This record gives sequence, C-alpha cells and structure tokens, in this order.
Amino acid sequence: MSESFEVELRILSRPEHLCVVRQALSAALNRYGFDDGTCAQIALALDEALANVIRHGYQGRDDQPIWVKFGRADTAQQKGVHIVVEDLAEQVPPEKIAGRDLEDIRPGGLGVHIMKQVMDDVQFTPRPEGGMRLEMKRSQS
Repeated sequence: MSESFEVELRILSRPEHLCVVRQALSAALNRYGFDDGTCAQIALALDEALANVIRHGYQGRDDQPIWVKFGRADTAQQKGVHIVVEDLAEQVPPEKIAGRDLEDIRPGGLGVHIMKQVMDDVQFTPRPEGGMRLEMKRSQS
C-alpha cells in the first residue's frame, strides 16, 4: 500500500481547535474524491477521536499536544485515506479501548463505536515514547 501524509498538524488539546482539523480533513477528502456524505462521516470519526484524547486522555487539560496526520492510502484496486492521531496522554492497553454497550442508552460514550462503524480499519497502539497512536483507514466505496 502506498501512503503518504500530505497534511501534518499539531494542535493543543482545546475543543475549539477541532474545527480547524475537520475543515482541513474535509478539504483533503474532497480532493481525494470522497463524496460529501462520506467526507462528513470520516470527519465525524476524527472529531470523536480527538474529543476522546481531550476528554479521556488528557482529562480536559487544554495545553497538551495532539498530532494529526492524514494522506492518501491507495492500493492498485482502491483509493483511500490514512489518518493518524498521536498524543502524550496516559497509555491504555488497546484491548481496554472500547465504546460502551449500545443497549446503554444515554448521552456520550459512542466515539469508539462511531470510529469503528465509519472506518475500515481502526488500530490503537501505545507509542514507545509515551502516549497513544490511533490509525484509521477508509477506502472509497
């Protein structure tokens, strides 16, 4: 698979910065040929990922770094996008990262579920230097 990160952003863990990342991703996805509905779904998945880093990883601290990279992830058969989110938050064993049960009806707690429903591949891994790395991939339908 050929992949390159065409966009690399560093933001602080402030919710008001999420719109900047969303707009950059949406513009890139349109250029990659994703339709508007799919662009919105992928942007929502990234928004949920970033919100989880801020809320759970950094416990709401607004002065912590988050790195976001994205670019094409093309194979001979399909075109797609590859998104990476990295942070310096507390490491969590990947098997413990899960959305809440969908039968538990209440606000919040659906970020991981949304990411896994929207994206083709979602992988959480601890970073050797500390923090977590989230990789998400989606092919064009």
